[in-house]
Amino acid sequence: MTFQLIRNIKNIRLVFLCVIMKIRTATIQDANAIATHNIALAKESENIHLPSQIVSAGVQALINDTNKGFYLVAEQNKRIIGQLMITVEWSDWRNKPIWWVQSVYVQKEWRKKKVLTQLFTFLQQQARGNDVAMLRLYVHHNNASALHAYEKLGWKQQPYKIYHFPL
Repeated sequence: MTFQLIRNIKNIRLVFLCVIMKIRTATIQDANAIATHNIALAKESENIHLPSQIVSAGVQALINDTNKGFYLVAEQNKRIIGQLMITVEWSDWRNKPIWWVQSVYVQKEWRKKKVLTQLFTFLQQQARGNDVAMLRLYVHHNNASALHAYEKLGWKQQPYKIYHFPL
């Protein structure tokens, strides 16, 4: 009887967390919060300081032009607690789009509370509904917590290396 009661309490807590958290597409009103998260993400994951004006302009540019991509945000009590950004790659091999997941961030106090899980679950539903071939992401090789979180969610490492050519 006690075990059943504890199990039910845990289930109620999980349902409660799911109910109060809303996952939605970001709007221009969310740009400041997203930019703040992006700056924190760069500092935390790669120890890089990003200029706030450039980041803010970049976030606004993406939100205002859906051809560039879109953000999903996790909201609790009208406060953004997590986010991710999608950019689109066209795959001529598949004749379908591939969505790249970027700028993934969950506020520290909300980590390990299923925010990332809910963002990715919502993203998967959106991707399936838009005939997306696959989701991809890249992560800094030293970001152990992100690597662990993605693997725990079922992401699989691929044999690719990422290069860039500075212009």
